[in-house]
Amino acid sequence: MSTNISTKDDEPKSQHGIVFHDIERTATSSGEGHGKHNDQVETTTRLGSLFWPNSLSTSKEGDVSDDHSKKENPKWYQWYQKLIDAGVEENGIQPVPIEGRTSTQYNQLFTVFFTGLLCLLPVPTGMLATLEFGLSLRDASLIILFFALLTCLPPAFMGIGGMETGMRQFVQARYSFGLYLVIIPLLLNAATITGFTLMSAIAGGQTLAAVNPSHVSVNVGIVITCLVAFGVSLLGFHFVHFWNRWTWIPNLIALVITVGCGGRYLHLQSEPAAPATASQVLNLGSLIAGYFLTFGGMVGDYSIYHNPRGALRFKSFSARARIFTYLYLGLFLPSVPLFILGAAIGGAVPQVPAWQAAYASTGIGGVMMEMLAPAGGFGKFVMVVLALSVIGNIAISMYTISLNLEMLLPPLPPKVRVHRFVFILVTMAVMIPLAVRTAKEWQTSLINFLSVIGYWSACFDAVLILELVVFRRMDYASVDHAIWNVGRKLPPGLAALSASILSWALVVPGMAQSWYVGPIGKRTGDIGVELAFVVTGLLYLPLRWLEIKIRGGF
Repeated sequence: MSTNISTKDDEPKSQHGIVFHDIERTATSSGEGHGKHNDQVETTTRLGSLFWPNSLSTSKEGDVSDDHSKKENPKWYQWYQKLIDAGVEENGIQPVPIEGRTSTQYNQLFTVFFTGLLCLLPVPTGMLATLEFGLSLRDASLIILFFALLTCLPPAFMGIGGMETGMRQFVQARYSFGLYLVIIPLLLNAATITGFTLMSAIAGGQTLAAVNPSHVSVNVGIVITCLVAFGVSLLGFHFVHFWNRWTWIPNLIALVITVGCGGRYLHLQSEPAAPATASQVLNLGSLIAGYFLTFGGMVGDYSIYHNPRGALRFKSFSARARIFTYLYLGLFLPSVPLFILGAAIGGAVPQVPAWQAAYASTGIGGVMMEMLAPAGGFGKFVMVVLALSVIGNIAISMYTISLNLEMLLPPLPPKVRVHRFVFILVTMAVMIPLAVRTAKEWQTSLINFLSVIGYWSACFDAVLILELVVFRRMDYASVDHAIWNVGRKLPPGLAALSASILSWALVVPGMAQSWYVGPIGKRTGDIGVELAFVVTGLLYLPLRWLEIKIRGGF
């Protein structure tokens, strides 16, 4: 291993990509691309203003995250190092080498999503089944259960790749979509997760406002919720895991108390005039599928530090099986009961005048306040806990969006660097006014958003799953670290993008939205998500085979 200490006058002569760190250090180390390459890494970063004019943040081709030797540093560095030692993350989008993947706390993958989804967000989503689609509680529950069981499978499977490769989800996507064309699904993913964050912020804001409507508006509630989540996501991977490891407990207690206080009205269900039609079933199924399939764009971000060869108590239960199981259960267990609870509340709202008036005034927060009315002042405390339950959800969303934004930036001048703080700040600055605006048309916005996001997510999930299973034959070692940011060595991405775009020739006719109903969707209901997944997969197989044939390799 060669060593070369850089100075301000000794800058790397080539640059391909950006590294985002949060501490000052000057070092050189070697990155290993699964044992195939040893590439010199030279990094100099400074902590200072948001854009430090004399600092350098570059990533040479094939760089991976690694520990670095340190020179003597000023006193402020020592304080910052204490934060790093306490678990504050400094790595950005660089792949984590195998020696950096040491965590064997695989259950973190369960708690990070279990807590993130054990909040108010699934409740108003479930309300749409009865309140908007006109389904009975029984039919809605069966549809939710079936589609959830099925559509939790793709993201749970995709999450294994983060542990096996040490790569963020959209860095892995570069091995199908290429370095440049991956920007298209990357933008869609950032927009999707921002949308989920908006919905969570609105639900939290409405609930806070319902506690004291005369003093706290929905807009103020949204701002408070976002600011707290901003602090959690800013501290990075380890703190997000720590927060979500324990905060599910008060969330669950608050939800149980709410149901216990207001459950006596849940049996007052609006019965539909006719049995559920195929169109109603598929419309709700598409909404549920869109909800779960979008996690395929982020699950890998949370497993990159886990040891793929960790010592396990049950040797027959591999690390891959654990990651899959924890992710599947982390998505399924909190969401399905809350969807069904939402469907029950939605069916009762028209039958309970106080609930109906509260829903019209402050949305889901107003209904929750009415349910907790028998608890008096204690009920208001529970309402605050319910409002803050969305923080875990918003925090993981902000964290992933900040990573997506890092990947979008082109190479910057060598003396310009960007702190990860900037990306989270930009996300929050955009999200708060959007959430305030969206809250004015809450129900319509929620339906349109959840229905549309499933289409592109189905295309993306199909491509990444087939790339790994069919073409790479589950061999994660074929995902070479040394080319993660080398455009000429990565696939061009034409096969992946072409398959995704061409699938829309059938997706569009199969859509059934309030603003557009295709000729197929008019007869069957919304089957756009199903068509997107199947047709993209069928097209990707021959197109990717041809791409590999022409290139002579992956």
